[in-house]
Amino acid sequence: MSTATAVDENGPSYWLDLFTAKSWQEFHRAGATTSGFTAHRWTTVQKMQIGDYLLCYLTGISRFIGVLEVTAPGFEDNARIWSDATFPSRVKVKIVHALEPETAVPVLDLRDELTVFQDLANPNYWSGAFRGSPALWKPEDGRAVVEAVAKAVLNPTKRPFDKAKLAHRPRTFHTSSGDDVTVPGEESFGDETPGEIETGTDTEASEHTDIQGLLLTLGSAMGLKVWVARNDRHRSWHGQSFSDQFKLLSELPHNFDLATGKIIEMIDVLWLDGNAIRAAFEIESTTSIYSGLLRMSDLVAMQPNLQIPLFLVAPDERRPKVIAEVNRATFASLKQPLMKVCRFISFSVLRSQLEQAGPLVRYLKPEILQEWSEACEAEGSFD
Repeated sequence: MSTATAVDENGPSYWLDLFTAKSWQEFHRAGATTSGFTAHRWTTVQKMQIGDYLLCYLTGISRFIGVLEVTAPGFEDNARIWSDATFPSRVKVKIVHALEPETAVPVLDLRDELTVFQDLANPNYWSGAFRGSPALWKPEDGRAVVEAVAKAVLNPTKRPFDKAKLAHRPRTFHTSSGDDVTVPGEESFGDETPGEIETGTDTEASEHTDIQGLLLTLGSAMGLKVWVARNDRHRSWHGQSFSDQFKLLSELPHNFDLATGKIIEMIDVLWLDGNAIRAAFEIESTTSIYSGLLRMSDLVAMQPNLQIPLFLVAPDERRPKVIAEVNRATFASLKQPLMKVCRFISFSVLRSQLEQAGPLVRYLKPEILQEWSEACEAEGSFD
């Protein structure tokens, strides 16, 4: 369920601001005057106005730990505040209310007051509203959080919690093959912020790695064999390399000639059932999207009768660019035009669907991708 809404003309806007215990401490250590977000959140940060409120949510233990007020327009700065990443999209703030983890307000205590808990297909799938920040919240939800935090400051109540959860311990899915697959905690299925686990020092590279990890998680949970691009096997995702977290195939089946095999082994993620490739994914999160498209087009050109489902996975905002490039004349002239054999999946759809599936992910089948994806065909051609 989306929490976005139009700005309330009669008062401030309210923005979700995610923190871990570590980033909350570093925020205070730096003077508690600056909140920061990743580079690709800059457009959103520029929408914040002086007097708006940031609702500080402590991930891991799912509690509201404070309220900040915006004191100046957004700005970009690479000066180091947080140890895990730069978070250059920034806004000046002052503390309105602040609590400790022990006295912070559990979000579930506000279940009856927040609209993010309403009209859910499953009452346990509420955490989708806490996947990334900054996120614009409805005024009534924002006011309810501010009031609850203010009351907790005046009458603090210590509530015990598992301190290990402050470190964002991963959760485990039991797959259809009987294996365990660990994935990030409830709030980490979104864009990286100071309140989430950063998967790399470069935003685009870390986002690419995060999507690879989610696709490997999903394929493994379905009981399929998984493959990650040969040069990415040792990428770090949530503190461990892919090769340590997943039972990656050491070699691909020898179903193709040497040249075709060299292309296939560099595709970002593959799902296999026995020797059959059930799905191939190219992740297009970087400025240039040609490398993945060229791999796909080379594969189609060399194997025109290939029946592998091919998917291009990219951020929502890059969808028009990806669709346009897939429809370029150079790709449309193939015996199997690329736009007819590739389908598009947005990052947000992948993340939200995986989040909604929760522990039921083991019962999904690869065919579900047809529902999550869309055709890449567009009117006209692009030179």
